[in-house]
Amino acid sequence: MYMKKLLLFLIPICMMIVSCSDQGQNPFFSDYNTPFEVPPFDKIDNEHFLPAVEEGIRQHQAEIDAIVTNPQAPTFENTILAYDQAGEMLGRVNAVFGGLRSAETNPRMQEIARETTPMLSAHSNAIRMNQELFARIRTVYEQRHEKGLDLEQMRVVEMFYRDFERGGAALPEAERQRLAALNERMSMISLQLGENVLAETNAFQLRLETEEDLAGLPESVRASAADAAEKAGVEALGIVTLHNPSWIPFLQHSERRDLREKVFTAYFMRGDNDNENDNKDLFAELMQLRREMAQLLGYNNYAEFFQAIQMAERPENVYNFIYEIWEPALARAKSERRQMQQIIDREGGNFELAPWDWWHYAEKLRRELYAIDDAELRPYFSIGNVRDGNFLLANKLFGLTFEARPEVPVYHEEVEAFEVFDHDGSHLGILFIDPHPRPGKRGGAWCGTYRSGSYKDGEKIYPIVTIVMNFSRPSGGRPALLTFDETTTYFHEFGHALHNFFADGRYSRTSRSVPRDFVELPSQVLENWAADPEFMKEYALHYETGQPMPEELQQRLLNAQLFNQGFAMTEYLAAALLDMDWHTAEHTGNIDVRTFEKESLGRMGLIDEIKPRYRTTYFNHIFGTGYAAGYYVYRWAGVLDADAFMAFKESGDLYNQELAARFRKYILAENALRDGMEAYTEFRGQEPSIEPFLMRYGLK
Repeated sequence: MYMKKLLLFLIPICMMIVSCSDQGQNPFFSDYNTPFEVPPFDKIDNEHFLPAVEEGIRQHQAEIDAIVTNPQAPTFENTILAYDQAGEMLGRVNAVFGGLRSAETNPRMQEIARETTPMLSAHSNAIRMNQELFARIRTVYEQRHEKGLDLEQMRVVEMFYRDFERGGAALPEAERQRLAALNERMSMISLQLGENVLAETNAFQLRLETEEDLAGLPESVRASAADAAEKAGVEALGIVTLHNPSWIPFLQHSERRDLREKVFTAYFMRGDNDNENDNKDLFAELMQLRREMAQLLGYNNYAEFFQAIQMAERPENVYNFIYEIWEPALARAKSERRQMQQIIDREGGNFELAPWDWWHYAEKLRRELYAIDDAELRPYFSIGNVRDGNFLLANKLFGLTFEARPEVPVYHEEVEAFEVFDHDGSHLGILFIDPHPRPGKRGGAWCGTYRSGSYKDGEKIYPIVTIVMNFSRPSGGRPALLTFDETTTYFHEFGHALHNFFADGRYSRTSRSVPRDFVELPSQVLENWAADPEFMKEYALHYETGQPMPEELQQRLLNAQLFNQGFAMTEYLAAALLDMDWHTAEHTGNIDVRTFEKESLGRMGLIDEIKPRYRTTYFNHIFGTGYAAGYYVYRWAGVLDADAFMAFKESGDLYNQELAARFRKYILAENALRDGMEAYTEFRGQEPSIEPFLMRYGLK
């Protein structure tokens, strides 16, 4: 009996010793002992995430409990500020896990995500619906005009109160419980949808096994396909994958119509193959749950819920905006279709243009009209020159400088790290650049943070920012040579990075907190410089000779900027309309995803030769809540960025320091202090005009 009692006493001690030992080896349980306190990627193991998430949840909950049980009356400091600063450890873990799960995932991480997602959802629900916490925040909110708060303090109080209302804290108990269940289920569906698309993308390989399979492919595309085959361990002349740098140039150049159809079909059927990665039923369930969630919160549909806090304000404003652009874009696309069909007929093709033909004949038409193709342009857009062009633009506009930091740990050998310095030489943050596709990386391009900029106890916390792309790889002994589309994407994501570096909110909630249909302005505006003749002379340099792009070639490129814009605008707007239709529909009873999509595209009048940029089953943007009912925002912000760039052009100085300073102050640094349109008019001195946007895309 004595031995049994002794063992029972010792077991918890042993468990504590093991736990302490595990914590000592887990990088998340202590301060990062790294340069600039970046995550210690070289020491982080998959098995560190789950215990760190669990401990982060425990610490966060303890901090919330301390706020709730505080016997003092609610104040800004003991409630709002305390809540804003709570959850530091959990935030650190989630930033790293979320970043790696998008950029460098693996099966074990996906297993961990399936385990932690419901835990995190339940934890979030418990906080958002905590009645005692909401009561304290509501008290501060109701007394906010009497407490002498400054503008940013007033904003953070109002934002937190709105967050809790929109999170369901004001609902009756039974409805709060139902909303919590909805949130947990939706988070799991979103996770699974994304994993299915990644699996579908990685599963496809088209083997190019004969010279006939390579017909029409320029040397650069052949070399890339061969390198991909070697990297994948495939015995073939080359392979084509569903990553953009692979399938797009193949469709543009391949003379094998049957292979183009095979690749394109594999791309647009992702998630819709009635296999273990099928997304139709999952997405249909997500739409029903989102609608129920919105109605619990007092809205007719999810689009109303989302747009209530955007610049657009209401779904009808979004539809009106899209259709204002849709009609001229569709007319232009139909004209482009006629031109390409003429080429097919002239060549004796004896077939009607199909979606898998568009890229191919658009490339032929571009060469015919403008005597230009990607093979001629790529040497001037080596990835190093494009990166340095971004750095140069940030220097010319804002005085920033960048210094490589090879001593900083990274999560993959291809990732570069840079220290960013402000115009006065002071430290501004760390930038990671991750340029190329991998099986563990989801598609597309994005900007994220491993630490957001803010303040704590009056001390500046500097951001750690990452931009992640899926650009063409080096091949054939040459550096990575980008297409012009990839080049503008680089500038786009770099613009998001600058937003993160400049955001200067004193509180986590008000640091870089803007409406979703405003957030693409800082990124898209830089694309204008990427295509400007004056700035191109600075960075579009031949990778071998260092010479700038000849003016004659540059002019042909600029002349071609309006080319195929009917297609580009129409495929984008079709996806935006599909997104809006999904999030405004009633969704009663069973939903047939294919039928819904077909009817939606039919109503908008999309021509058969064009597919929406994203079909339902691989529409990553709307699987989560970030761009759901909000994919329109890129063109909404396009009106803002075209008008903003026009201000620089009209000033006669492409790098106008006064305008750049105003842009930094009102659009990037103090963005949380004002509503979107108010911030824009403070910068511009007037509301934006749609005319520069229409002219840029040749729609007027």
